[in-house]
Amino acid sequence: MTTLTLQTSDTSGPSGPSGISGSERPARLRHELRAVHALVHRDLLRLAGQRTHTALMLLQPVLYLLILGGGLAALIPSASLGVGYRTYLFPGMLMMTVQMPAITVGVRLINDRERGYLRELLMAPVSRTTLLLGSCIGGTLAATAQGAVLLGLAGAAGLPYDPQLLVLLLVSMVLASFTITALALAVAVSLRRAETFHVLLGLVMMPLLFVSGAFFPLRTMPGWARALADANPIAYGVDLLRGCIALRAPDRAAVGGIEWAGWQPPLPLEAALLLAGGALALLWAAHRFKRSE
Repeated sequence: MTTLTLQTSDTSGPSGPSGISGSERPARLRHELRAVHALVHRDLLRLAGQRTHTALMLLQPVLYLLILGGGLAALIPSASLGVGYRTYLFPGMLMMTVQMPAITVGVRLINDRERGYLRELLMAPVSRTTLLLGSCIGGTLAATAQGAVLLGLAGAAGLPYDPQLLVLLLVSMVLASFTITALALAVAVSLRRAETFHVLLGLVMMPLLFVSGAFFPLRTMPGWARALADANPIAYGVDLLRGCIALRAPDRAAVGGIEWAGWQPPLPLEAALLLAGGALALLWAAHRFKRSE
C-alpha cells in the first residue's frame, strides 16, 4: 500500500475539523478501501487454499443433517414440529456451518498478535478501525461461502430448490455471519492468548447452539433456556432462516421459534436486531482495538 501524507497544518486551502483538506479526503477514502480489500482478499485466498480444512468443517453439519436428522426422524413425530425432523434441523445446520469459520476470525486475530504479524499490520498508514472492518468483512464472506455449499443439500432436507428461497437463506446467513464475526472480534481484542479464547468457546458456543432452537423447539425447553434464547444471536439467526423457509415454502414451516410474551417477532425485526447486534459489537471491538497494542 502506498503512503499517504496528511496535511494537518496547511492553511492555504479549506480543511475540515480533522485537518484533512477536501481534496485529500477522496484519496484517503480510497486508501482505506484498498486496505479493506487487501484483508478481504487475504481471507478469501486462505479459504481457497485450505480446502481440506474447509471440507472437515463442513463434515460435522452434514453428518448431523444426514445421520442425526435421519435417525431422530423416526422418533420425533412431524406433528410436534410442523415438518419432518430433517427439514426442521436444516436451518440449525446452516447456522452451525457459518458459526465456526466466523469465530475463527477471532482466533486468527489473537494468533496474529502472538506471532507479531499484527504489530506489522498496525504500521500500515490506515486506521485501526479499517483493519478491523476488513477482518470482519473477510470473515463474514468466508463463513457465508461455506454455508452456501450446504445449501446444495436443501433437497435432502425436503426443501425445494426455489431461487428466491435460496437467496433469502443466503442473505440471512450473511447477517448471522456478520454478527458472529463481530462478536468474536469483540472478544478477541480483549484477550491475549488463543488458549483462553478456545476455552471460552468451549464453554459458550455449543450451549448457545443448543438453546437456539437448532435441534429442538424452544417451547419444549425450560423457562430459563427460553430466556437465554431471547438474548442469543444464534437463536435469532436460526429463527430468521426458518422464517425464510416459511415465507417461500409454507408447507415446510416449522413451529417453536422465538416468542416475546407469546408474540413472535417478524422477520424484518429479527434481521434488524442481528444487524444492530453485529454493528454494536464491531463498534465496541474498534473502541478496544484503538487502545490495544
